[in-house]
Amino acid sequence: MLFRHIAATAMVVAAGAAGAAEEPVIGLITKTETNPYFVAMRDGAAAEAKAKGAKLLTAAGKSVTDNASQVTALENMVAAGAKTILIVPSDTKAIVPALRKAREKGVLIIALDTAPDPMDAADALFATDNYEAGVLIGQYGVPGVSVATQRHNGFMRGFGLNAPDAKAAQLGTDPAIACAADSFFDQTKGQTAMENCLQKSPDVNLVYTVNEPAAAGAFNALKKAGKDKGVTIVSIDGGCDAMKNLSSGMIIATSQQYPIKMGAMGVEAGVEYAKTGKKPSGYTNTGVTLITSKPLNGVASKDVKTGTDLCWGKK
Repeated sequence: MLFRHIAATAMVVAAGAAGAAEEPVIGLITKTETNPYFVAMRDGAAAEAKAKGAKLLTAAGKSVTDNASQVTALENMVAAGAKTILIVPSDTKAIVPALRKAREKGVLIIALDTAPDPMDAADALFATDNYEAGVLIGQYGVPGVSVATQRHNGFMRGFGLNAPDAKAAQLGTDPAIACAADSFFDQTKGQTAMENCLQKSPDVNLVYTVNEPAAAGAFNALKKAGKDKGVTIVSIDGGCDAMKNLSSGMIIATSQQYPIKMGAMGVEAGVEYAKTGKKPSGYTNTGVTLITSKPLNGVASKDVKTGTDLCWGKK
């Protein structure tokens, strides 16, 4: 009887180990850990992984330009058994060799938010149309970083200016642009950039920023200079905190994108790949919506309540 009990126990343990081995392992690598946009993306991926019975590994660079940490994270995740890697590339060109090496080992690579260069270094891209996001805020009234370039060119187009070629974008080349500076998506750098612009062009009356942390920094600089009431700020992201800033008048309009959806879609595709071997391919547009507290005739937009209900891609 004792022998039978031991044997039965061993069988249960063995079955449990086999079950664990079948659990899909998916990696998510973002540009940073603290930016609310990437926090939302991680939350979306984590919720979908829990719902689908997958194991999610996460990592991030130390800054939006930290390629080395992303490469290390990718290699560690592959070694840990990840068969799908979701990544927001910090350096769209430098990451390519690592992506190709992983794919040679049978790993599915899905870029989120930002495409590698060339795009075919990844199997698929789930992202906002950043050019469209720029067009939307342009209609309303960082060199080397492809997302920033696309948003800038889109803004120029929507604002009615001559947008430069996407491969050779030059910030501030149109005479209607009084000043341009890089914020690198950061609030502190955004404030410094705005302070420098005000020294060059104190009569600026419209500011657009590449994301909402940069917009908050620009607003702080304007307020410090006593100019916050006479300058319109438009931005991109549509985060939950930004909806409060829309209500208060800190910013007037923002192009809302949906990182929760990106993360969830990436995990869903990874689980499907683990189960069936089916790979996604090409570009999937995850959507963008202009949100404003002051709608304009002829410009399609949604109100702040709608933006709050949908912020970051909440279901």
